[in-house]
Amino acid sequence: MSSDTPIRLIVGLGNPGPEYETTRHNAGFWLVDALAQLHHATLRMENKFHGTVARLNIKGQEVWLLQPQTYMNRSGQAVAALMRFYKIVPDEILVAHDELDLAPGVAKLKQGGGAAGHNGLKDIIAALGTQDFWRLRIGIGHPRTLGLQQEVVDFVLHRPGSEQQQAIEASLKVCAEIVPALCEGEFARATMQLHTKV
Repeated sequence: MSSDTPIRLIVGLGNPGPEYETTRHNAGFWLVDALAQLHHATLRMENKFHGTVARLNIKGQEVWLLQPQTYMNRSGQAVAALMRFYKIVPDEILVAHDELDLAPGVAKLKQGGGAAGHNGLKDIIAALGTQDFWRLRIGIGHPRTLGLQQEVVDFVLHRPGSEQQQAIEASLKVCAEIVPALCEGEFARATMQLHTKV
């Protein structure tokens, strides 16, 4: 497999505070929490980066974890601050976020593309001036495909049902497993592993 630029910053999107902790919109936070636990790292608040941060060593690479504490629609502020400080470029960034267009239990990896109405992505694109960062899209389902009448804005700010939660947790486990390959720049291998298992 050919190597691309390794990932140096993994951003999980979500909203801070206990009232949002278990909501679908915090799927990105859940992945960063899982990675911190897996690699025995502690996320600490760093005011200069407007978020909680941890440094990992994965496959000999220094990798940063970031959970912006700015609320979703100001996520770019945190990403841009850490990126500038550590001289990280957009194609070394992976943003993990909830994805309405994928069913719970499904996750997809891609580089670039629009925000598709996701306020966190929209703000990161604006702050970075580019769409060329990597995204890890964590499926949470859409209220219509799940047979619910909820508005989307209400749906993402609620907790998934237990069956959906289990499916999302299973996909997060696979997402965490492909991170070492991403940190080696092995995107084709990581994509194949993710899309085969999930």
